[in-house]
Amino acid sequence: MKFNRLGTSDLNVSDICLGTMTWGIQNTQRDADEQIAFALEKGVNFMDTAEMYPVPPNKETYGDTERVIGNWLSRHKDKRSDVVLMTKVAGSGLRYIREGGPITAEAVTTALDDSLARLHTDYIDVYQLHWPNRVTPHFGKHWPDNANPTRLDRDQEVEGMRDILIGVKRALDSGKIRHWGLSDDTPWGIHTFLTLCSEMDIPKPVSIQNEFSLLHAKDWPYLIEMCELEGIAYLPWSPLATGMLSGKYQDGARPEGSRWTLAQRMGLFRDKGPAQAATKKYVAIANQAGITPSQLALAWCQQVPGVTSTIIGATTMVQLKENIEAFSITLSQETLDEVHDVFREHPLGF
Repeated sequence: MKFNRLGTSDLNVSDICLGTMTWGIQNTQRDADEQIAFALEKGVNFMDTAEMYPVPPNKETYGDTERVIGNWLSRHKDKRSDVVLMTKVAGSGLRYIREGGPITAEAVTTALDDSLARLHTDYIDVYQLHWPNRVTPHFGKHWPDNANPTRLDRDQEVEGMRDILIGVKRALDSGKIRHWGLSDDTPWGIHTFLTLCSEMDIPKPVSIQNEFSLLHAKDWPYLIEMCELEGIAYLPWSPLATGMLSGKYQDGARPEGSRWTLAQRMGLFRDKGPAQAATKKYVAIANQAGITPSQLALAWCQQVPGVTSTIIGATTMVQLKENIEAFSITLSQETLDEVHDVFREHPLGF
């Protein structure tokens, strides 16, 4: 297992970050215990969750993933210091979470205390803002007819971010969090938080996690360059494009129990013709290279300059073992050339 420094923090994290959003709907406590044990055995020391998990989010299961992790931590207190644990405060849009309100200083304080209680821990290693209060080009909104920055009130957004940082500083000063980070944000968001941190004398974010894969590489190279030069760890989430790059959804297939058989909060916006066409070609390249399509996608993600740790998830142990094995694979130049030929044809699959 390879380890990298998490931004400007004092934390060294594994190349692999264990994602947990299926725990509580698709996976049971027993499943989670088995996944954690296996990941730790393989050298994974990095774990990511969120207050709104499991996914698909709903009122009945809100917070259950943190409860699953907390259950494990309560039984393995000696392992807490071995794990770099991240969680996130939810933004606006979910009525059952703080009445659907935006992230504020008070929301950070309330959500953090609730997460600590569910997780059975005294501190969070990295506390993240799950998504910005403003509409950004994420979650399928990266096309010209979706996010519209001309409709935003810049001063209002900046003041909202300033207020959030008051809550972040309070959490840092109390020792409830060691570091903080961003998620689903943009170069402007990063820049503005860095400026405000300097003005307010608050430690800057150490990481950002954004969706990133062979089908969705809009952050490369511009946002990733900014992260690298500013000392912010870049953490790809959904490197398999919600499982699409495994090839299991080809030709309209919907395997029983798979994510695409569940209700989707924003619909199956990744299921687009270019993405399916690209995936078919990536599957062929993987077969020729003697690895699985998932391993091809993950090994590619790992080798992108500026990627610190890749967030993976699995609903079965077979998938988890396959995915972890991907990080010991070095893609040949011939395979990379073939991958990038397809990438140039379909730079944004969905």
